[in-house]
Amino acid sequence: MRRCNLLLLSLLCGFFSMAQERMFVHKNDKITEGIWLSTIDSIYFSDDELFTYITMDEVVVEYMASLVDSITFGCDNNVYINYNGDSVSIVNPYAFEGISIYVNGADVIVKSENENRDINYFLSGCTSNGSFKLYTAKRCSLLLNNVNITNLYGPAINIQTDKKTFIVMPDESINYLADGLTYSDAPHSIEGIAEDQEAVFFSEGDLEFWGSGSLSVTGVGVGKDGIRSDEFIELISGTVNVISADKDGIHGKEGVKICGATVSSTSNSGSIDGGRGYIEIESGNVTAISIGNDSNGIDCDSVLSISGGTVLVNVAGTASKGLKAGQEVKITGGTVTISTSGGVALTASGSGYDPSYCTAIKSKDKVTIEGGNITINGTGVANKGVSADGDFNMLAGKLVIKETGNGTTYINEEGTKDSYSSTAITVDGNITIAGGDIITTSTGSAGKGIVCDKDLIIGEDSDMPIISITTSGSKITISATSGGGWTGGGQTTGVYDEAKAIKCDGVVTISSGVITINAADDGIKSKTSVIQNGGKVLINKSIEGIESPLITINDGELSVVASDDAFNATYGTASGGTETNDGSLLLITGGYVVVSSTTGDAVDSNGNIKMTGGTLLVHGPTSNMEEAADFNGTFVVNGGFLMAAGTKSNMNKAMSSTSLQNGLYVLYSSGITANTIIRIQDATGNDIVTFKPIRTSYSFLFSSQQFANGTYNIYKGGTCTGIIKDGLYSGGVYSGGSQIKTFTVSGRITSLSF
Repeated sequence: MRRCNLLLLSLLCGFFSMAQERMFVHKNDKITEGIWLSTIDSIYFSDDELFTYITMDEVVVEYMASLVDSITFGCDNNVYINYNGDSVSIVNPYAFEGISIYVNGADVIVKSENENRDINYFLSGCTSNGSFKLYTAKRCSLLLNNVNITNLYGPAINIQTDKKTFIVMPDESINYLADGLTYSDAPHSIEGIAEDQEAVFFSEGDLEFWGSGSLSVTGVGVGKDGIRSDEFIELISGTVNVISADKDGIHGKEGVKICGATVSSTSNSGSIDGGRGYIEIESGNVTAISIGNDSNGIDCDSVLSISGGTVLVNVAGTASKGLKAGQEVKITGGTVTISTSGGVALTASGSGYDPSYCTAIKSKDKVTIEGGNITINGTGVANKGVSADGDFNMLAGKLVIKETGNGTTYINEEGTKDSYSSTAITVDGNITIAGGDIITTSTGSAGKGIVCDKDLIIGEDSDMPIISITTSGSKITISATSGGGWTGGGQTTGVYDEAKAIKCDGVVTISSGVITINAADDGIKSKTSVIQNGGKVLINKSIEGIESPLITINDGELSVVASDDAFNATYGTASGGTETNDGSLLLITGGYVVVSSTTGDAVDSNGNIKMTGGTLLVHGPTSNMEEAADFNGTFVVNGGFLMAAGTKSNMNKAMSSTSLQNGLYVLYSSGITANTIIRIQDATGNDIVTFKPIRTSYSFLFSSQQFANGTYNIYKGGTCTGIIKDGLYSGGVYSGGSQIKTFTVSGRITSLSF
């Protein structure tokens, strides 16, 4: 009978070898070993029938007969590992082809020397005290098929190979991995180097995630990551959720790429960390939450780029960053929402402290936005929206930043009292806004819109950026006002940190677009110069509208409403109300400019004012210490159209006699009440100017190319059927006014007082 069985087996082996099938030996220890039928020479039993022998290519394998449960045949070449509490069942088709599997309870170690690539390892089942470790010389696939592994003393999955591993989550599979607080000591190599075991799911090589199932990882190990590769991580499809991690949620030492997967990560440190590599998000849904101090939502040492998908980042720790890159942060598409609520970390330095801020987007190089929809909400003290050590460039897309956190004072590195506050955009280099939409709102004390250490360029060629900047916070007192100092028009001699809309050390150049500003302090302030070559600028609220040593309007539209100076051309060196010419200049060569001031000089230059073209309409203040136009040097009008209404100040004066275009200075003791017309017409009744000041005015400056030598009449009151814009009428019929003065122009500047 035994010889018949052997003969039957021999015939079966010959038959199945033609189909390249395997014979599977199922053992009572739950380990199944596969053998290629084509390699089997013979199967026989020992004389006492206690052992079964299988010879394969002159190699004899011995099985204790009592341990063999059954033998089946098939062509499945996958390795199966199924966890069942404290035990594991194994199917190893490569048991005699270089893959050895060692089991201790529910701890599984696979060592593969098989030269085939892409062997599949299927993990399934559940254990609360187990693990999976893989050593392999070739790339492979790890299929997570409803597996639930908790290892209280180390990684749940530990892949000890520098080859790529494909992580596949089959349809509708739900997978879960977890670790414990403290890891056991790692094994050491022959060289005495301990193995890495830095995460719940750890790999020495690349990890690539596929499938439509899900993987959840809970990490509580002290100083350990959730998912970590010492190479690169790519998440292509499926759902990967790191529920918690003491260190990084997802860490790819050489980078992380997300291109379709749904990824969420919550950690005490870096939620998604690209290590010394890059991070690229092309598509998918990404949520990154970081709750620890000095932690990051998504960060890397190289380039961080987002071109699509939906990205949600939330950081709550002091000095934490939402998106952080050692090189460029580049956003070209997608929807990005970042929330920051952390505070400021003060690090002892020098004679005081060096502050580090909680920031939504931080680059040690430059930030580039070429598309996408970006929303930033900052609620923490002195939060920053976008901060770059290099340049900031925006070409397209939409950026909305809302900062509500207050600022406060501290002692800086020099040992002097200083302050910090929230800022929407802070750049150490240059800012270029060539296109796209930017909306910033800063409501905290001394909160600012844009702060730039170098040059700011808005608009290029035909591009039309749309910018809206609002600041509404109170100022921070750094040092109180000293006694005996000059005050007036909202200016004080104390040191304050104020809620400016745009603050720039370099040149501000506006070439196109629409810029709307509502500021609790300055609208635009530059230490160097402000130049408008085009576009439309609306400063609807400010203390000082535009302040700079050199202000040039060449073209475009400009409207400024200020409580102090609408224009303030100054080097900032004058003190005590001095009238010394400091060399600053307000130059208008073209464009359409309307300025209004309630308590300060509407147009103020500590140096000179020069006008060669364009239109300048001025609604001056009512306070008698201020003027419609104040200058310490000269006010030369060589062209353009000027109409300015101001107060009954003893500081009032006419334009300079060196002007090349006729001008008129009027001081009218009775005044023109608010919203009442003042009209100048020539002797034949032609309209020279019809203007309605918005405040009661006593002094007027006027110049125009039409204002030639001859006789003129001044009227007040009445009506005009023409079109009114910013107080200036064009066209129509004037009637009903009363004549208040007739005068003759025979020189360059005519002064009237009546």
